[in-house]
Amino acid sequence: MKKNDIFTGTCIDYTSEGLGVVKAEGFVFFIKDMLINEIALIKITKINKNIGFGFVDKYIRQSEERCNPKCKIAHLCGGCQLQHMEYDHQLDFKTNRVKTAFERIAKLEVSVNDCAGAVNPYNYRNKVQVPVKNGFDNKAVVGYYRSHTNDIVEYDTCYTQSDVENEIVKKMKIWINELNLTKIFRHILIKHSFNTNDVMVVFIVSVKDAKLKTLAEFVAKEFDNVKSVILNLNTRTDNVIMGDKEEILYGNKFITESLNDLVFNISSKSFYQINPVQTKYLYEKAIEFANLKSTDTLVDLYCGTGTIGLFAAKSVKKVIGIELINDAIKDAKVNAIKNNISNVEFICGDAAVISTKLIQRNEKIDVVVVDPPRKGLDIETIEAIKKMTPDRLVYVSCDVATCARDCAILSDMYKVEMIQPVDMFPQTTHVECVIQLTLAK
Repeated sequence: MKKNDIFTGTCIDYTSEGLGVVKAEGFVFFIKDMLINEIALIKITKINKNIGFGFVDKYIRQSEERCNPKCKIAHLCGGCQLQHMEYDHQLDFKTNRVKTAFERIAKLEVSVNDCAGAVNPYNYRNKVQVPVKNGFDNKAVVGYYRSHTNDIVEYDTCYTQSDVENEIVKKMKIWINELNLTKIFRHILIKHSFNTNDVMVVFIVSVKDAKLKTLAEFVAKEFDNVKSVILNLNTRTDNVIMGDKEEILYGNKFITESLNDLVFNISSKSFYQINPVQTKYLYEKAIEFANLKSTDTLVDLYCGTGTIGLFAAKSVKKVIGIELINDAIKDAKVNAIKNNISNVEFICGDAAVISTKLIQRNEKIDVVVVDPPRKGLDIETIEAIKKMTPDRLVYVSCDVATCARDCAILSDMYKVEMIQPVDMFPQTTHVECVIQLTLAK
């Protein structure tokens, strides 16, 4: 078999990226947008020693789980990978992805619940970062990156964004062109608080320009719920999206969001879960898995702006939140005051270093909740958790592969009791998990 050959193949499985898996003549082929049990004529685009890639030239039999993507550029844009799947099948894919990761990476037999789906699998994003490039005739090119490239695919409506986010992006494109700001714009960042309906717009630019103030006035005048417009200056030449220097062009430094009976300040750089509806379920499941008692001391590692810790505070004696980003800790302290919560302590520093200090000051830790970035826990943090020896450990994961790896390392002391996948990002291959671990007796 060689490049440009066409063969008949049947999809038998999926990769973690949602590609269909087809076996033929000793090769394993990965085929974009092909579903399990579908039969098609496949054209080979690339072939190596044992694996190849291709695309469907013609379907012979299609799956009942196939649907027409709502978005007309879904096959081009790198943002969504699963719009061609019926939503129930997306949830099955994510449940199986979690099971597979723990079987193959962690080598653990675990109980995995069905993935908890969203009531509305569209219009769920409360934060969008839209790349902007200077295109032909100095016209702004605004959209999302084509998968595995730096090419921008422009769009009219993104169906994972809220309506107001889509409208702001449309208007911003017009105004950026009118004010001749295309050469300095890098990204448009929008944060939309679903429960309060507050909106923040951040101009991420390479050069400060007086006309950005005019642009901020356009945005604020057109959209009544815009409470904050921020200028973020990023002069870096790498792929880091946000720079260090900021200036308020309109309104406040932050917007507010509510979760149950709590209120949170959200600044341009502070982390808050992308899907606010599913966040409530995610945190409630984390609290349920923690089996909290009124006498407990809970350590919230990678606490961000304190959301999980503050969510749990009413159920425990004390919460200690640890986070490396100083601005996030400042926000967490403000959020504690804002919600009249006094049994919390937020500490800025490396998770492993601060955890070690807690051991040195003889803190008795009953529960640890970790919500690390995609790279997961480093070995120093894992060792610090083991030294704290909490009875209960709850791992909130945004990357099932690194989570499975970490649970395998923890398995000499902790048993994985239950895993609850949560669909925080419908239409994509991403899956969030809440993992319940208990100290082995």
